Amino acid sequence: MPSTADHPSTSISPPIDHDQVPDLHKVSPEHLRKVVGASFAGTVVEWFDFAIYGFMATHIAATFFASNDPVTGLLETFAIFAVAFAMRPLGGIIFGRLGDRLGRKKILILTVLLMSGSTAAIGLIPSQESIGVWAAVLLAIARCVQGLSAGGEYAGATIYTVEHSPDHQRNRYSSAMSMATFASFALAAGLGALFSLTLPAEAMSEWGWRILFLLSVPMGLVAFYIRSKLHESPEFEAMVNDSANRPKLSLGDVIKSQWSQMLKLGGFVMLTALSFYIFSTYMSTFLTRVVGLDSGQALLSSLVALLFATGLAPVMGRLSDRIGRRRMMQMSAVLLTVLTIPAYMMAELGTLGSAIASQLLIALGAVSANVVTSVLISEMFSTDVRYTASGLSYNITYAIFGGTAPYLATWLVMTTGNSLAPAIYVTIVAVIALVVASVFIHETAGTPLRRFHDDPMEL
Repeated sequence: MPSTADHPSTSISPPIDHDQVPDLHKVSPEHLRKVVGASFAGTVVEWFDFAIYGFMATHIAATFFASNDPVTGLLETFAIFAVAFAMRPLGGIIFGRLGDRLGRKKILILTVLLMSGSTAAIGLIPSQESIGVWAAVLLAIARCVQGLSAGGEYAGATIYTVEHSPDHQRNRYSSAMSMATFASFALAAGLGALFSLTLPAEAMSEWGWRILFLLSVPMGLVAFYIRSKLHESPEFEAMVNDSANRPKLSLGDVIKSQWSQMLKLGGFVMLTALSFYIFSTYMSTFLTRVVGLDSGQALLSSLVALLFATGLAPVMGRLSDRIGRRRMMQMSAVLLTVLTIPAYMMAELGTLGSAIASQLLIALGAVSANVVTSVLISEMFSTDVRYTASGLSYNITYAIFGGTAPYLATWLVMTTGNSLAPAIYVTIVAVIALVVASVFIHETAGTPLRRFHDDPMEL
């Protein structure tokens, strides 16, 4: 019997009555805290590695790309930034299929090792001056490995957390993954600002930025140790016990049965991806290249905004459990539609205070979109196809709208001469996402997770 989640609804859902929602999970609070901690640790490693690339973009451009035009070198650096995102759908397929067959835990151990290893490799690649074009080639290869591992990491970490969580508090706990993403960017911005402000400019360009990439090794080992001590999710184990006589689904079967849900999820995730990278990565570049702030002030502004976002994430998670997913999606889309252009106009005032204020405005919508996406990944699909379908949809959308965000934003400003062009781009996508959330996505908050794509979950 098909799930009601496969049918669009145009009605506005009432607030969730938690007294009427049964608690279907029997995971102890102590174990749930360990699960959240393990998922959080790995997600911090993943996004720190991605964040530091964006924050160190100007140093990477100078090291690996020979160009007399700094804008051209920056575009080449952001092009390789996008390459990693192009690999994420492939990673979503590979690790999603393995995760749906072998379990969530094993894949999450593998992805964190791949991510930390490939990031450390970037810090060890010789400069273009030393080995010529091979510097850029090796950088691209390392970024491809990062992209593959990221394709399985975030979706898997949120799924693993949600499958342990009580039905009426799923976004409360999955919001920890959103906290991890913003915390990791805050960590990257803070360390970047510290190094930029304390090291001489020449030392920062020559070797200082490399240390930030090498920090991924101890971080990855800690995350590996924490994850290796956990067990498989109860939802996945229950699905395995119930599926002894069920045929294994091929990738084609998953896409054929879930394409509609995958498109709906992607229709909102495009706003999550774009707003996240415009907020967390491109704004630092915008403040230095367009507004004229020095790199230390730009990173400090980003640090303040990212710390604010980290603290806001759990608040938004609890709010989503209270008012429902559709209202949360609508709220985030409206906030980004209304506030993004004024935020960019404020940033152009050229002071540290105006830079911080502009990023705080964008954070309101970006955080709420990111938080609700962290739970939609699980709620829109059943257990037997969840990792594959959500990983594929999420990562394709992130490749298109997230990986290209810094490049397109830089290109739009350069070609149009309009510094507000990136904000206009975000506003257009926010309007489209508002329509998708309001018309095509059914409410999923508080409903039991399903084990199989063709049957409602039976407990």
